[in-house]
This record gives sequence, structure tokens and C-alpha cells, in this order.
Amino acid sequence: MSALLAIDPLLNAGEWGPKVLAIILLKVIAIFALGLVGTMFMVWFERKVVSGMHNRIGPNKAGPFGILQTLADGTKLFMKETLLPDKADKFVFRLAPFLSFLPAFLIWSVIPLGGDFNGHDGTVTWFGHTTRVQLIDPPVGILVVLALSSIAVYGIMLAGWASGSKYPLLGAVRASAQMISYEAALGLSLAAVLLFSGSLSTSNIVLGQAKLLDWNIVATGFVPFAIFLIAMTAELNRPPFDLVEAEQELVGGFNTEYSSIQFALFFLAEFMSVITMSGVLVTLFLGGPQPLRIGDVDIFDWAGAFGGTFWMIVKVLAFLYVYVWIRATLPRLRYDQLMDFGWKLLIPVALGWFLVLAALQVGRDKDWNVVAVIAACLGVLLVAYVLFTAALNVARKNRDAQGAAY
Repeated sequence: MSALLAIDPLLNAGEWGPKVLAIILLKVIAIFALGLVGTMFMVWFERKVVSGMHNRIGPNKAGPFGILQTLADGTKLFMKETLLPDKADKFVFRLAPFLSFLPAFLIWSVIPLGGDFNGHDGTVTWFGHTTRVQLIDPPVGILVVLALSSIAVYGIMLAGWASGSKYPLLGAVRASAQMISYEAALGLSLAAVLLFSGSLSTSNIVLGQAKLLDWNIVATGFVPFAIFLIAMTAELNRPPFDLVEAEQELVGGFNTEYSSIQFALFFLAEFMSVITMSGVLVTLFLGGPQPLRIGDVDIFDWAGAFGGTFWMIVKVLAFLYVYVWIRATLPRLRYDQLMDFGWKLLIPVALGWFLVLAALQVGRDKDWNVVAVIAACLGVLLVAYVLFTAALNVARKNRDAQGAAY
């Protein structure tokens, strides 16, 4: 039963006591502190990096290098008055910010944050007990991530609907359509990882990526990684997919009617989700806390059991920089471009690539000729591309004909 609930991996031994409870409490506090401090850092990091790319200075007054600017902004928002629109659904209006904020916290509970991978299976020994550097390790950890990431989008949808105003409502409608469009592509790219790892457990996925060539970004052929990155960006409503809060069209989007700490919760949720989903991406495709060895050299070997944690931090920081780079570089898409990109490109490519990987996996198990399998896959994909393109052309001509009639 404890293995099913996965309250903590060390409870599988059936041991309870002050030390075990202290380890669990330490993990909970660490995740809570990581979420809050990481969010403060991410806000400062994004503003500082974007300002550098724009040839500006950025925050530089509050604390060293302006690093306390986020704390100052948060304190200011706490002092603001909380407003409640007359036509708002009061309960849902107050609940929505928490539906966006809490899932970003909870996802960290299933992400491996470190471990000893130098000749070990990632477990560490604390207070005489063997455990993993993650709060829980359920056998369906990836499903937990998908469920919580979907709940976060409902926070945006309900915030727009409950505001009693048309501009937030339009942002909520966009959020629902965007979620449906890109959740499918994200799930198909994730299926490629599960095909190779053979497990839904995040710790098992990390253990299967011991070497660089075993990393899923290499094993799956890079395409699922690229699709997951793009779909994840759309799920997080990050530029260039931030159509739910397009200020030139929707004033402020779904959060137009929010103020004070409620607005701050949406603000924190967005930046915390970037860090959280970067951790998920690193776990799925880049080995998580597994070290990147150059030969037999691990640059964090001196850190011992904390080496995996340092590797996790370095990998996540790299993706945070990529997100900021994308924000500073790419313009916002039009809404029709957003939909077309998700349905007409990402989903067909993700499905086609998954079928190719599945065929290669079956061919390897059945000892089929690899060249023949690849040739058959290319033939099927070519036929599918021709039929899909023809269908799009017919649909485009029908729309043009209908438009000409008016």
C-alpha cells in the first residue's frame, strides 16, 4: 500500500519514526523554499537578461544587482486593495488564482531533484535511511504531472469566466482552445519517451538515461524534444504563445479584473511554472540529475551525493535562459497561426514520429531488417503527407469559395 501511495520511497520498508518524519518534512520545506526562492530568482533573471538583450540596464536599485526587486514588487502588491467586480462570481473569482498557483508547487513533488549517480542508483542516505531526493515516487508520476499541468490552465479559464467582463472571458476562451490544441501534441511527444523508458515513474525514467547516448533527446531523435518544448511553451502561455493576455486586444487578458495579492498569485504561477516545466523537460529528455560525463570525468564529482542536484540546477538554468531568449526574440503569433501551428503541424509530426519510433522498436524486437522498416515508414509518411496536404488545400478552397459568396 505504501508503494502505491508513494508517500515517500523510504516508507516502502515499512519504517516509521522521528527520523523518517524529519526526512519527509525536510523534503516538503525544501520544495516550498525552492518554489518561492526560485520564482523570485526567475522574475529577476528574466528582467535582467531581457534588459541586456535590449541594451538596457534592468533592475539595479533594490539589493545587489537589483536581485531584491521582486521582493519589493511583491511587498507593494500586498499593500494594494483587493477589488471584486460587481458581476463577478465571488467564490470562483477568489479560487481561480490558487488553481493556477498550487499545481506549479505540487509538480515538484514527483521531480527527482538530485541523487548519487556515481556508481549508484540515485538513492542517498540521510539519518541512516535510504531515500531518493524527491518527495514522492508514484508509479504514475508522469500522469501526475499531466494532470496538474491541466489544472493550472483551468485557473486561467475560470478567472476569465468569473470576472463578469468580456475581455477576461475572451482570454479564458483562448486558454481553453490553446490547452486542447497543444495538450495533444505534448502528450504524443511524451509517449515517445514512455516508449523507450517503459515506465511512468520519473525516477525510472532518470535511471534509464545513465549515459549521454541514453538521454531521451538522443534516443528519440530530437523531434519529440522539440515538440515538447514548443507545446510546453504554449501550455505556459509564454511568448510567442501568450494570446490569453494579449494587451493590444484584451486590455490585460484573463487577469484584467484582478489586483493586489490575487494578481500576484497569477504572476507567481506563470514564473514558477516556467521553472517547474523546465525541470520536467530536463527529467524526461536530458537525464534529470544524471551527470554529463566527459569521458569518465564528472565536474561535480567533488559534491558527492549532492552532485546530481548541481547537475539539475545547471540544466534547468540553461532552459530558463532559452525561455527568456525566446521571449526577447520572437513576436507574438496571430490566433489563427497559433491554431494552425498546433493542429496542422505539431500534432501530425508528433504522431508520425511516434509511429516511426514504435515501428523501429517492434522491428528491433522481431529482428526485422532495419532498412526495410525505415523504407516502409518513409513510404507511409509520404502518403500521409500527400493526403493531409490535399485535404488542407480542399478545405482552403472551400473557405475561399464561401468567403467569395459574401
